[in-house]
Amino acid sequence: MLTFIKAQASSLTATLVDYLVTWFCVSFLGIWYVAGSVTGTVAGGCVNFYMGRNWVFNSKEKDIKLQILKYILVWCGNLLIVTTGVYILTHFLGINYMLSKILVSGLIGTIYNYFMQKQFIFTQ
Repeated sequence: MLTFIKAQASSLTATLVDYLVTWFCVSFLGIWYVAGSVTGTVAGGCVNFYMGRNWVFNSKEKDIKLQILKYILVWCGNLLIVTTGVYILTHFLGINYMLSKILVSGLIGTIYNYFMQKQFIFTQ
């Protein structure tokens, strides 16, 4: 249970970075919301990997190259799902891009990311 709580704290931190970067890219740099969302997801993914490896799953002894490769595979799935979801909710349903991102990434982060990290990337 402690690992799950730490994973959610890591996810929350990464999500905060993701949302701030997305918002900054769109609101201040004038980048298209989909590109801003991708940029935020990349930034959040880097934070999440670092925290997952070093704090949540305490997996520093294992080969970082293999972990990075596995993380990238899982993260690409996450990126595809989140970006598609944000686009669909924003473009077709008219939902604000940040609300779309919160809805989609919250769902995916809780279900997909935790289990993939625990079972596939940072295996004990």
